[in-house]
Amino acid sequence: MSTPPFSSSVYSARLERASALAAEAGLDAVIVGPGPDLQYLIGVEGDTIERLTALVIGPGVAPTVVVPRMELAKVRSTAVGTLGLAVSDWVDGENPYDLVADAVGSVARVGVSDALPALHVIPIGERLGVRLELATPVLREGRMIKDAAEIAELRRAGDAIDAVHRRVPEWLRAGRTEREVAADIARAIVAEGHETVEFVIVGSGPNGADPHHEVSDRVIEEGDIVVVDIGGAVPSGYNSDSTRTYAVGAPDPEAAERIAVLVRAQQAAVDAARPGVTASEVDAAARQVLADAGLGEAFLHRTGHGIGVSVHEEPYIAPGNDLVLREGMAFSIEPGIYFSGEWGARIEDIVVLTADGCERLNTSEHSLRSV
Repeated sequence: MSTPPFSSSVYSARLERASALAAEAGLDAVIVGPGPDLQYLIGVEGDTIERLTALVIGPGVAPTVVVPRMELAKVRSTAVGTLGLAVSDWVDGENPYDLVADAVGSVARVGVSDALPALHVIPIGERLGVRLELATPVLREGRMIKDAAEIAELRRAGDAIDAVHRRVPEWLRAGRTEREVAADIARAIVAEGHETVEFVIVGSGPNGADPHHEVSDRVIEEGDIVVVDIGGAVPSGYNSDSTRTYAVGAPDPEAAERIAVLVRAQQAAVDAARPGVTASEVDAAARQVLADAGLGEAFLHRTGHGIGVSVHEEPYIAPGNDLVLREGMAFSIEPGIYFSGEWGARIEDIVVLTADGCERLNTSEHSLRSV
């Protein structure tokens, strides 16, 4: 990434917030490895490799990036450079865990991000001489509440994926395979404003009854119900995720009736989403509509998941989750119904909680659309 997607003030506020949350949790330091948390905090993308890259933060700790010298130029092109953060670089043959220890100092409690693998966690713990603990509660708290810049990027992603769904009828027709349709959709995801394609699900007929079916060489048939679940990341790294259900030709009347109930269930959950209610209450709003119609057993998964720099993150809109929802949280609302060996359907939007309700970021047609 040649330029950070957000201003230095945005990243500075995120780092300050993370250090404050660490202090509230009683952590003296937090070590963040490559993954969504690092991308969120300083705009550094990438996966963990055998060479350690890590950010050290915490109350009283000067934010420091430990990085292999061969990655130094790339890291300095991110918010690390614009913020002027301390950088400790190293080369093969040197011990990067000594650099982490120098940045951490004398501490009692240290947390690590959940993306940091045992490959690095164990030697860091041995070098510091403390028992490391997960910093997930600290890091997820910051990421769950989206700031104005993040919400703007999620809107951008939502608009881009809506544009793709509006074009699906160009490609979805009898005689084509799921894989052929998915290839057209993937090209459109990039053409409509995404930088990467994160996933494309085209589940036709009985394949739609598998919530996580991707694509196959099955030939789409006249009368098929088809689940199309698609998403990608816009250049800032923020993701879209939207599902619509289509019928190829005239749908079976019973299937159409059941999908109409599903659309009502999804709307009920959207209506229930607002600050002050729990995640489980939003889930229950969708679940109750389906249960009242005799379709409760056909709903196989939670109602939704948070979204941001990860496609799936907290909060999770699921039974038993008593997390109280707050303004700025962003998550999917995606009830589905599945009938093994026959067909499935799912309707999914991303919403962001406002002061007194929610903003729906996906507005393409929700009802069953015949193509």
